[in-house]
Amino acid sequence: MIPLSTTEPAPPTLWSDFLDFLARAGWNALTVAGILVGALIITWILRIVIHRVVARIVSGAKSKANVDDTQALERSPLASVRLVQRTRTLGSILQNIVGVTVAIVAILLTINVLAPTALGSLTLLTAAIGAGLGFGAQNIVKDVLNGIFIVAEDQVGIGDVVDLGLASGIVEYVSVRVTHVRDVNGTLWYVRNGEITRIGNLSQGWSRVIVDLSIPVDADIDEVEKILLDTARTLAKDAKWRTRILEQPEVWGLESISGDALVIRLVMKTRANAKDDVARELRMRLKRALDEAGVTLPALNTIMPSGIEGAQRVRGANPPKTKPTAVTPPPAASRPVWKPKRTSKTAPPTGDDPKATP
Repeated sequence: MIPLSTTEPAPPTLWSDFLDFLARAGWNALTVAGILVGALIITWILRIVIHRVVARIVSGAKSKANVDDTQALERSPLASVRLVQRTRTLGSILQNIVGVTVAIVAILLTINVLAPTALGSLTLLTAAIGAGLGFGAQNIVKDVLNGIFIVAEDQVGIGDVVDLGLASGIVEYVSVRVTHVRDVNGTLWYVRNGEITRIGNLSQGWSRVIVDLSIPVDADIDEVEKILLDTARTLAKDAKWRTRILEQPEVWGLESISGDALVIRLVMKTRANAKDDVARELRMRLKRALDEAGVTLPALNTIMPSGIEGAQRVRGANPPKTKPTAVTPPPAASRPVWKPKRTSKTAPPTGDDPKATP
């Protein structure tokens, strides 16, 4: 029997190993490039979709109000204004969320392609790193959670006039972590959402114009109140201003009495974003009406109304009062008294002295 000859496979050479490495590296590079390109395309598509949805909602609100620009929505119902502001705020936040989410997914897929066993083998290390970052990034997590609740509850919207405690002004941008507020001086404040403990929104619902007017103590209160009310009602009926005024003005009466003046309060309910304009026009008309009636406004440095602004007690609760600390004046320091210096020598007798010797 003739033994069969067996052929052994040729051992791998350095060149074949190099070619295999190049092939794997090329496929990995193509896969990573595909992941990155796909992430960019997905982000671009989602941003376009969000932008178009926001634009469609805003244009729909404008068409219903029959206006051309967003500022003119002051003449539309307040719900339309809030809809536009909230839609733009949610659109900016969704764009941020989309960008961060797609970036994280692309990074994980890239790591899985380059090192398939890295994610599984580094599970414990990743958990430890995550725990450490959780303790170190508590402020970031707090900012994000607070920002989500602020937007979800419609507490703040782009274009609102707000008082955040840390800054006050117009909201220009709202993200998940930071809110941008432009104050009256033009300074742009970056307020972390986690640091916001209270929000005063001056653009939601309605506002109230409060005018405290001081008059002389000898003026006829009834006549002055009639002049103020008639002037305010004339403003409310004006074609230019009636769309910004929600209710008829009211005179709340005498707010405070002092030896120099009487303070009468006039109030008017207006749209939230028209309060300042209506207040300026109302003060100007009141001044002209009082001048025509011959009522001279007293020249006072300060006026302290007895309303809620200057209240010393609220609902019967008196503020705590402390007795002044007695201060004992220091003893008066003994001042040196000048005295003429006495000499031991006796002055020579004068001629008028009867005891003087000739």
